[in-house]
Amino acid sequence: MRWLRRLLIVAALGVALWQGLLALPAAWNPWAPLDVREAPNLLTRFKLARLQHDPGLCEQALATSALRYSHQADSPAQADCPLHDVLRVQGSAVGLSSSFLASCPLAVAFALFEVHGLQPAAQSVLGQAVVRVDHLGSFACRTVYGRPGARLSQHASANALDIAGFGLADGRRITVLQDWGKDTDAGRFLQAVHQGACGSFNTVLGPQYNAAHRNHFHVDMGGWAICR
Repeated sequence: MRWLRRLLIVAALGVALWQGLLALPAAWNPWAPLDVREAPNLLTRFKLARLQHDPGLCEQALATSALRYSHQADSPAQADCPLHDVLRVQGSAVGLSSSFLASCPLAVAFALFEVHGLQPAAQSVLGQAVVRVDHLGSFACRTVYGRPGARLSQHASANALDIAGFGLADGRRITVLQDWGKDTDAGRFLQAVHQGACGSFNTVLGPQYNAAHRNHFHVDMGGWAICR
């Protein structure tokens, strides 16, 4: 029902805008490009979804972010897991344990998460900024859990990232493996980060999902809306 209400709102706004009956700020205009700097609202999910099949629109959204990235050449069509329109994300206002490959929508979602999920959680719970994100990788040409015959993982198209921990401005390191579920500032920070990620990515899976995710948050921009 929540998604239906959002679709009805978007449809009504779209008709009004199309007929010239309404002028809206870009943040509330469903057809305006997503601006990563703007606070998320009811249209953010819709705008993120529009990026999936519109590389030009995705580039406009990326231009509003602080991400440092480079475009990668498409892989050969005969590759087991061919990659198209993929970026190498090298960092932003935060450093990375290493650069990672990302679809454009994943890169935009990561930028949105950093600004509106990660850093607000760090300031609210810990009183300081995150300066590094540690991850376990993004691209892996495999099926879900590596099971023979299963559907391809979102990692197979560089549309997913596994986040393992965070480095803080004071030099501390917080990891999902060591700090998740604890009644500590680090544990509360991870809970807030998990919830913040659910506002930017389509799928977020953490330790409470299953044992395979005990040491990381899996985030992706696939077709499933899951926050676990």
